[in-house]
Amino acid sequence: MQIIGERLRALRKANNLTQIQMAEILEVQQSRINRYETGASTPPAETFIQYADFFDVSMDYLYGRCDEPQGKLYKNQPQILLDRAKHNPEMEQFIEMLFDPSSPASGKVKEALLRIMKEGDST
Repeated sequence: MQIIGERLRALRKANNLTQIQMAEILEVQQSRINRYETGASTPPAETFIQYADFFDVSMDYLYGRCDEPQGKLYKNQPQILLDRAKHNPEMEQFIEMLFDPSSPASGKVKEALLRIMKEGDST
């Protein structure tokens, strides 16, 4: 994929690194960096991880799945959990039982949990 090579090249150049320097960082030959950047070959998974770690970007960004270096931000809300929480008075009772009513901090956390649970109803 051409986008991968373009991203790898752009990251390297934005950090004022030569292909030789990048090869030393990744402990590969410079010709391999050139092949990655021109799209002649695709880096193995381990190399993608090294790039992501070194440049502090997401794998989504390197693969061209998004244009933001931090990657896609997912809401990890499996549908089964959302279904269980919807209009579930037992869950609300359980949350009520977890907190000491005399503690002001407990009240705030309890309110936040109940709000999160109700916001899940709207998704």
